[in-house]
Formats: sequence, C-alpha cells, structure tokens
Amino acid sequence: MSFYVEIMTPERSFFTGEIENLIVKTPEGEMGILTNHTPMVVSVSIGTIKIKQDNEWIEAVLSEGFMEIKNEKTIILVDTAEWPHEIDINRANEAKQRAEERLQRQLSYQEYLSSKSAIARAMERLKIAKKIN
Repeated sequence: MSFYVEIMTPERSFFTGEIENLIVKTPEGEMGILTNHTPMVVSVSIGTIKIKQDNEWIEAVLSEGFMEIKNEKTIILVDTAEWPHEIDINRANEAKQRAEERLQRQLSYQEYLSSKSAIARAMERLKIAKKIN
C-alpha cells in the first residue's frame, strides 16, 4: 500500500510521488508514516528524512518546517531540503565552524538559537553527505 507525498521548499518542489513509508524527525523524535495514518499536523525538525519508494530507502536532509498528514497524502513544507549529492562537504564544514565560533561569543538568545540551528543543519548535512562518499 502506498500514499502520495509532496516535499516543498520556498525555492522548489523537492520530491513528489507515491511511497510506501516515510520517517521524519520531529521535536518529539522520529515519526513513521504509512498509508491511512491518522490525520494531523506536526512540526518537522532539522534532520534526515527516510523515504521508502519501490521497496528501496532513499534519504535527504530537511530543515525546520511543518507536515500535514492526511489519509492518502502527506505534504511537507520546509525551509530547505537537500539530497546527499547536492551537499558541498567543504561548505557544510565551514558553516558548522562559523556557527561554533558564533556560539563562543556573547550572544543574544535569538543569536544563540540561530547558531544552534545552524550547527544542527551542518551536522545533518555532513552526516548524510558522508554516507555517499
């Protein structure tokens, strides 16, 4: 049994298609979605998304956003989404380093949260990019 999923960012339609299973990171932990899942809206956290399509698992990295689950369709709206081959490891390492340096300085609470988020994004990007290299 399959269901339709759309993953959208402000810049592009990242993924659309029929899938068998979906695992996404939420503030409460990983959440699995199968066809006929209970309808709901949940927050999406920075992390890896796992998509099972045609009996094969594929992975990508998502940033924060929201997910609407319906019986036969799931829509995910996030700030960014990247496939492993799209990730520039050097750029991700540099982003991580800049965010870590910002955390060393006296920051406002908002700057602190932004830096922590940047580190989390960079770590997830590096983790998934290293899987294919």
